[in-house]
Amino acid sequence: MTHDSPLPRSTPEAQGIPSAAIGAFVGAAERDLDAIHSFILLRHGHLVAEGWWEPYRPTDQHMLFSLSKSFTSSAIGLLVAEGRLSLDERVLALFPDDAPPEPSDTLRAMRVRHLLSMSTGHAIDTTGPMTGKPGRSWVRGFLAQPVEYEPGTHFVYNSGASYLLSAIVQQRSGGRMLDYLRPRLFAPLGIADPRWETSPEGIDVGGWGLRITTADIAAFGQLYLQRGVWRGRRVLPEAWVAEATSLQIANGPAPNRDWEQGYGYQFWRCQHGAYRGDGAFGQYCVIMPEQDAVLAMTAGLGDMQRPLDLVWEHLLPTLGDAPLPDDAAAQAALAERLARLPLPTPQGRGESPIAARVSGKRFIMEENAERIAEIRFDFAAAETLITIRNDQGEQRLACGHGGWRRGEASLGPLDTSARPAAPRQPGPWKVGASGAWTADATYTAKLWWHETPFARTLTYHFAGDRLTVEQQPHVGFGPLERTRLVGRLAE
Repeated sequence: MTHDSPLPRSTPEAQGIPSAAIGAFVGAAERDLDAIHSFILLRHGHLVAEGWWEPYRPTDQHMLFSLSKSFTSSAIGLLVAEGRLSLDERVLALFPDDAPPEPSDTLRAMRVRHLLSMSTGHAIDTTGPMTGKPGRSWVRGFLAQPVEYEPGTHFVYNSGASYLLSAIVQQRSGGRMLDYLRPRLFAPLGIADPRWETSPEGIDVGGWGLRITTADIAAFGQLYLQRGVWRGRRVLPEAWVAEATSLQIANGPAPNRDWEQGYGYQFWRCQHGAYRGDGAFGQYCVIMPEQDAVLAMTAGLGDMQRPLDLVWEHLLPTLGDAPLPDDAAAQAALAERLARLPLPTPQGRGESPIAARVSGKRFIMEENAERIAEIRFDFAAAETLITIRNDQGEQRLACGHGGWRRGEASLGPLDTSARPAAPRQPGPWKVGASGAWTADATYTAKLWWHETPFARTLTYHFAGDRLTVEQQPHVGFGPLERTRLVGRLAE
């Protein structure tokens, strides 16, 4: 599965990478990771490998979560280049109407550069308290939080600071940050129709909420690798790229952990002289300047260090300085593998002795938090159709047997946003589904919301006229608690 790329394509060997090394990385990712959704590898400005795990596809605009922060940083850099902002401006002076009655000296000392480097002086991430009071502006909520340390001296990962950066862009540009970036960053890179969540006051949330494709992530990484130049045109100032991706504040001593290599301006430093933007559950843009390479990935992961370990183990040592001899057999084997990358489907049978008894029947559900009133099953040889009636109407999920069926339904993942206070999208959500009979009276369906990292396993148990539904989320920000729905056959 491929996409139209603005970058030239090349064989891995022509760019100094053995095809077998990329295959080993893919194999390790499938073996060791919860679920990788896509990747694109660039070397010397060429696209050398790419893959999407079905039901994910190249056209999907994946949630970036905190990878969004690196785009927010770019907007600040552009404002600075245009002479419309200084990093030494005091945050309180930018929002005088939202200041607390008696600002502390540490709050008075906070500057824009401290927002960028996560060194605002807060002891905790401000996002929860910033967004937790209904009706209060998030800017005012941020400024109301205590600043325990002298700004610039203490690192705390702080998505509230990223929101303030977005508010600054909106204040100085006169419109949404998304609109400010369209002609300056997104259009030059060919990023079409980016989407960004907004706060209740209409400001792009900045620290999360952006959705673009994997190819868009890769293009962004290549822009930074090329020090702000894209197709011969300067898009970002070279000085900003260098400053934003350099160590601005230390954040830990662990030599083998990529979250303790220091922080720049909304970019993480990595091992091996690399740096990255990343987001919850495995959204990565890894830039390797010493190797002249970029790796973009999307995923649904519980452990975000392990994918980087796989990069350092399987890819980094193989990025040679010179082209390698052509290896047509290895290239063909890699291409065949990358063309067929399904996520695992439920394993079982396509038929059951009780299928005919429950097919076409409606089950009335007991009151539940998801407001599901009724479920109907229609079993057939090629696929199963599950029809769910909830407070948004009738939702139809076609589940492939041994494969994936893509569709849409106003039936969202259990955890749809990085922050509980962010506005929820009612749907419809794009969803891929697959299912199988895993016992005579048990049908199991797997759902992937393929513009998100989220999935759910639904296990339907039939016993007489009773239906029990066990729901298990794949990843989430809180405990991965199994929930249960109960219903009975309609008379």
